[in-house]
Amino acid sequence: MKIAVTGGCGFIGSNFINYICRKHPEYNVINLDKMTYAANPLTLQMLRKYKNHSFVKIDIAEAMEIEQILENCEVIVHFAAETHVDRSLQNAENFLTTDIIGTYRIIEAIRKIKVVKKYIHISTDEVYGSIEKGSFAEDARLNPTNPYAASKASADLLVLSYIRCYKIPAVIVRFVNNFGPFQHPEKFIPLAITNAIENKKIPLYGNGFQMRDWLFVEDTCRAIELLIDRGETGEIYHVSAHQEKRNIDVLKKILALLGKDEKLIVSVPDRIAHDVRYSLSCEKIEKLGFQPARNFDDGLVRTVKWYKENQYWWTFIKNSDEFQKYYKNKYPSL
Repeated sequence: MKIAVTGGCGFIGSNFINYICRKHPEYNVINLDKMTYAANPLTLQMLRKYKNHSFVKIDIAEAMEIEQILENCEVIVHFAAETHVDRSLQNAENFLTTDIIGTYRIIEAIRKIKVVKKYIHISTDEVYGSIEKGSFAEDARLNPTNPYAASKASADLLVLSYIRCYKIPAVIVRFVNNFGPFQHPEKFIPLAITNAIENKKIPLYGNGFQMRDWLFVEDTCRAIELLIDRGETGEIYHVSAHQEKRNIDVLKKILALLGKDEKLIVSVPDRIAHDVRYSLSCEKIEKLGFQPARNFDDGLVRTVKWYKENQYWWTFIKNSDEFQKYYKNKYPSL
């Protein structure tokens, strides 16, 4: 099988390539990535060890040769996206370009070449907005509350239109918050871990009572593998581990694992229009046999261990001019 993975040098994309290349050496995986700030070149070095992996540097929102690249691919897994909510609140243009136009380029190529058997479109629980009680089902109304979520919701709707109009073999999968190795240190858990290792203050929005459901990234990879094999074209699937945690409690667990004082936690002004709670109902994929293999505590231990043992990877990012400028602008008091 030949699989194209967009955004394969990002967090979930690189974990998926690592997972699928290791488990299925008979597969050929093409990694398409623009190599923005979120794609660490050290990650690409790691992926190059697989003989069944090849890399193409490409901006899918701009490239006209995308059809030629995808013409022999049976499966496409589309991770490539701008994903950081805080950055979308500062400047949404890149999110509209990558998340919407980039998706358009991929599905338009699928429509034209007509050889792809399964297109897995990666989405997020954030397209629904916040929910006080209960969980969103796959047919719930979309209600994005920030530019990132709106760009992902727009891409989802575009894919659904191509399913209906052109019968492309697409499956949409919406995940809860992921965590694990190779996640950019601008995100909540890796920022907390790396700042704690460096004995730096850890920013926490408001009182930290926001609820998130956490899924270890390897379980995400397992879910995608299952949907490649058994996902039904035209369907939307939710994936969750049903492990809701308050942000403040996650930080306390991280500090306890690292033997650090909770005084490192510093409250900062809350994010604009901050969603309080996300929650997904996942019966559809669970009926296909999916169950997470890692509970939150085990996954967090593995994640903290990885960041402790791979400091070269994240210090490369945090020492960059781009990260320093972003961090100082966002947290001027820290």
